Amino acid sequence: MEHRMRLYEFGPTRSTRARWMLQELGVDFEAVTVNLAAGEQHRPEFLRINPAGKVPVLVDDGVVLTESVAIALYLAEKYPGKGFFPADARQRAQVNRWLLFSATELEQPIWRIFRHTRLYPENLRLPGEIARAHGEAMAAGLSQKERRALAALLAKLADAQGLTPGVHPGYKQSPEKP
Repeated sequence: MEHRMRLYEFGPTRSTRARWMLQELGVDFEAVTVNLAAGEQHRPEFLRINPAGKVPVLVDDGVVLTESVAIALYLAEKYPGKGFFPADARQRAQVNRWLLFSATELEQPIWRIFRHTRLYPENLRLPGEIARAHGEAMAAGLSQKERRALAALLAKLADAQGLTPGVHPGYKQSPEKP
């Protein structure tokens, strides 16, 4: 009997990273929205799944996994034929480097850029925060080539709509709800 993965999520949060990985892999999964704004993460039924009361949570045939980077790594290793996680240890180390770099160095500046370009109402957006966040991201100890790539990414993000339900038309919200 085949099981279906379940992703507990709420956008815009780190849930986007887990959803993106599932979609890139073409994995059939059930999306369960946990409305953080309504306090659903504090309900006993969710706390039984994740006592920390945070999203994302991936449930896969008895495995309950939290933390978006851990979920992405788990999925990449579970589906080796998709090519997201190399067999070579040196190449895997580079994948881990970029995953951890994005989570520790880039996530906060990018999130600030998103808040002040798309999430907040116009009257609450602070242009100075966008410039400050861009500067923090660029000061993260990258090579010149990596800095150029990051600058291009940050420019695109500043113009993007984001990957959240109701904000970006390309965000695929699964119609199935429990």
